[in-house]
Amino acid sequence: MRELHLLNFKAGAGRVTRSTMKSALILLLTSSCFTCSSAMYTPSRAASKQLKYLLDPPVYAEVVGRRGDNVTLPCILREKPSHYKVKWTKLEPERVGSENIIMISNAHAFKPYGHLGPRASLRNAHAMDASLQLGHLELEDDGMYRCELVNGIEDENVVITLRIEGVVFPYQSKHGRYKFTFHEAKEACAEQDGTLATYNQLYRAWTEGLDWCNAGWLRDGTVHYPIIRPRPVCGGELLPGIRSYGPKNKDVDRFDTFCFTSQTSGSVFYKSGSFSFEQAEHTCKHQGAELALVGQLYAAWRFQNFDQCDGGWLKDGSVRFPIINPRKHCGGVPDAGVHSFGFPNKMMHLYGAYCYR
Repeated sequence: MRELHLLNFKAGAGRVTRSTMKSALILLLTSSCFTCSSAMYTPSRAASKQLKYLLDPPVYAEVVGRRGDNVTLPCILREKPSHYKVKWTKLEPERVGSENIIMISNAHAFKPYGHLGPRASLRNAHAMDASLQLGHLELEDDGMYRCELVNGIEDENVVITLRIEGVVFPYQSKHGRYKFTFHEAKEACAEQDGTLATYNQLYRAWTEGLDWCNAGWLRDGTVHYPIIRPRPVCGGELLPGIRSYGPKNKDVDRFDTFCFTSQTSGSVFYKSGSFSFEQAEHTCKHQGAELALVGQLYAAWRFQNFDQCDGGWLKDGSVRFPIINPRKHCGGVPDAGVHSFGFPNKMMHLYGAYCYR
């Protein structure tokens, strides 16, 4: 797998206050956190219960793909009972009391279910193969999947993690810090070509260098923020980690948000100039493109090594620039990342344009 680039971000103008910090929980990096945080399948489970029919542990405990890819989640039978069915389910802890069934099959046919069913099929590479194929991966496909052999009282299952490779980015309203309810945060991420990040995605981003001092919503309705370099204005007395406010009222409480995006089917390019926001829009349009979304710029930085030392307008009215290799005369920032100038007056004629086509 290609080495992930270091994600480092400068904190915005708003800061978490000392009074709110007292209730923050610190989730520290330990030698076991890489597995305990994701709750993924581990071979130790096989030692406690040897499965008779399913190959356990599975061929791969984790499968990695990007948005738009096709992947196969392995599930192999070591022996066939006389009568059985195989049921594939996506495990979604936030949907308490409900199952997200993808398909149920027997030795002869399968029936798809739910929103994943139309993109799912069985590989059937051989007579003992019950592996699931998922096509055209979407951001929300990230998570854990269960292959269950249904055979009366001898039901068995194995769990495989599907990880969508991407990038987490903090996002703030143009009206300032802590303006989003949970539902508004979800909508804001979607408008920027992303989805609300999961805790596991934020945790991975933190291990790769994400340092951000403002708290933001995650997909499960909890609020967190990642800190690598403690400082006085951001809980300096506390150790580095993923700091948590826990679950919050989705309709009332307001925070920023952490969004997640992956590769795109198009490309981002920069047009130099000193444009107002409206002029930047026209400039992209003349190129057969449109102003890029924030998520599209992050994806270009992450997957295409996009490095441009010039501030440019984006579709949400913000001005940003992506840096892979920080240098002395490039915005005065020491860290790689997508850096922001905030939301300037749209009449200002100072910036170029980042276009997406």
